[in-house]
Amino acid sequence: MKIGVLGSGDVAKALGDGFVKHGHQVTLGTRDAKKLADWAKSNPGARVGSFAEAAKFAEVIVLAVKGTAAAEVLKSAGDSNLANKLVIDACNPIAEAPPVNGVLKFFTDINESLMERLQRQFPSAHFVKAFNSVGAVRMVNPKFKAGKPTMFICGNDEDSKKVVEKILDQFGWETADMGRAESARAIEPLCMLWCIPGFLKNQWNHAFKLLLD
Repeated sequence: MKIGVLGSGDVAKALGDGFVKHGHQVTLGTRDAKKLADWAKSNPGARVGSFAEAAKFAEVIVLAVKGTAAAEVLKSAGDSNLANKLVIDACNPIAEAPPVNGVLKFFTDINESLMERLQRQFPSAHFVKAFNSVGAVRMVNPKFKAGKPTMFICGNDEDSKKVVEKILDQFGWETADMGRAESARAIEPLCMLWCIPGFLKNQWNHAFKLLLD
């Protein structure tokens, strides 16, 4: 597939690496191409462009930026370039504030997720939450002694979620579909839970697993 990753941070680069590794065509979108100069050298078959160029190129868009910048980045990508496309939302609504006893602060509340806001603001796109509950170094084909970890997803479009499930299978994950966009209210705070051992004990090498009887 043609994948457009919006972002130039660790998550964007890690997911970009993963899509290249698995044979997809990849364009990373950024405000500053210099930030991705080393990434581009390491991935000679991939491209770097603006947010709009990456979104226009893509069949599947990956939103991998700070939650505070997500809406602005999507505006820069352009409504026409988002229309009827799957947008994998890897963002978390982390506030510009330090954690308290290891717990991050969000700029949303328990009754509204960032993804719901974005879905309302860009109604022609098909948002699916994914990749928000693990660190960048474990996003692509993570290896755990206990087996495949679980990635929790949600979104309103069933066909889009099926595409994400195929990608997650390729990336070495089990998928747990939690339903429609409202479920992002529960999935986004998994980021808080995932980060607590990191902030308190400097442990960042874990992932979640859903066990079914």
